[in-house]
Amino acid sequence: MSNFTTTVTEFLLLGFSDIRELQILCSLLFFLLYSAGLMGNLLIVIITTIDRRLHTPMYFFLRNLSIVDACFISITIPQASVNSLVNNRAISITGCAAQIFLVTFMSYVEFTLLTVMAHDRHVAICHPLHYTVIMSPRVCIQMTLICMFTGLLYASFHTGYTFQLSFCQSNVLHQFFCDIPSLFKISCSETFSHTLSLFASALVIGVACFAFMTASYIRIFSTVLRFPLKEDQKKVFSTCVPHIVVVSLFLISGYCVYLQPPSDSGSIKDIILSIFYSTIPPFLNPIIYSLRNKQIKEAIRIIMKRKLFI
Repeated sequence: MSNFTTTVTEFLLLGFSDIRELQILCSLLFFLLYSAGLMGNLLIVIITTIDRRLHTPMYFFLRNLSIVDACFISITIPQASVNSLVNNRAISITGCAAQIFLVTFMSYVEFTLLTVMAHDRHVAICHPLHYTVIMSPRVCIQMTLICMFTGLLYASFHTGYTFQLSFCQSNVLHQFFCDIPSLFKISCSETFSHTLSLFASALVIGVACFAFMTASYIRIFSTVLRFPLKEDQKKVFSTCVPHIVVVSLFLISGYCVYLQPPSDSGSIKDIILSIFYSTIPPFLNPIIYSLRNKQIKEAIRIIMKRKLFI
């Protein structure tokens, strides 16, 4: 049988349609989605950088989250849009490895940053007198660097471990971008240990971060409910609710992609879940934070007035 075995030199990504008109439509929709998400995240980065009133730990982490989201949404959508437009599904093994590394790295950093942001809200609300000491600029930078460094280790391990597999049969990935579960399905090697390591690490990190965030918000809500003024309670909830929505969205979509039992063949359901996981959270994050955050909306108004009168 070895005489009929060929080594895979490139992968073919799954297209959304074989009809040319639908391919162009998908490309346009992806481009519009990417442009809106990128501009929204870059707007938050610019606003929180220019306005000195927003130079606080909360907006420091929000700015970093927006940078991660802008990068996250740039990894998969532009290539998928171009592939659909020119009807070219091929991606090299090197390009596939780079895409898997970046997607894994960005998703890890985003989730750990959301966990750190929950800790920041807990300190700000439950320990306001010690907030500037506990969440000093040095501590904020150290937390961010830890998220990035551990993310590099996590992404490097899973990318390297995945590409130890042999791909000698099909080279068609049932996905619109390279991801680890899709590679497992087409590998001609034994993937049980790889699947187990991916599932176990994602589960441990997910449960640990979720438990930490849950504990933080339990303390926050127990403190907020003791506030004598309803206005103070509303103010706190207005800063916490967007974060809870973003975390829930990211967790549910990530769970559906990586922790569900994989199907033997690709389906439109898998593609939709991957779009929801890799595209929708980075697209919605700036909308959720901007619409629910009065300080950001006020900062946007002030900057717009300054630009209009220049």
